Amino acid sequence: MRDPEQTIGKLADKSKTAFISYVDKEGFPVTKAMLKPRERQGIKEFWFSTNTSSNKVKFFRENPKASIYFMDRRFFRGVSLIGTVEVLETSEAKERIWQKGDTLYYRGGVTDPDYCVLKFTAIKGRYYSNFHSEDFEI
Repeated sequence: MRDPEQTIGKLADKSKTAFISYVDKEGFPVTKAMLKPRERQGIKEFWFSTNTSSNKVKFFRENPKASIYFMDRRFFRGVSLIGTVEVLETSEAKERIWQKGDTLYYRGGVTDPDYCVLKFTAIKGRYYSNFHSEDFEI
């Protein structure tokens, strides 16, 4: 992979779904499908909206270790990013990624107490394409 930032950035941007994994109270990984990130900064930071009442938020507060995965079904390639998640409930973070139509998920609007932001910060990753996997640092 010549340019990880460009290759992985395009893959993340084109994905309609992201998969996020957290560790449950028994130490097992749990993976959930999410809407694509609302914002990203390079391939280091990814910002997602979610429900404050969700299990993932509960477990990220206990253990911030996480992974996110993006895939391109057409060409059977994907990337797994490993890092940590911060649960953000500040008005600045919530307003930053709020989008028109979000009241479908958060009826109380941007101040809905069941609306929060997950900020994923990557430290490394593994890219798969053309029957080959490649590890990289971020």
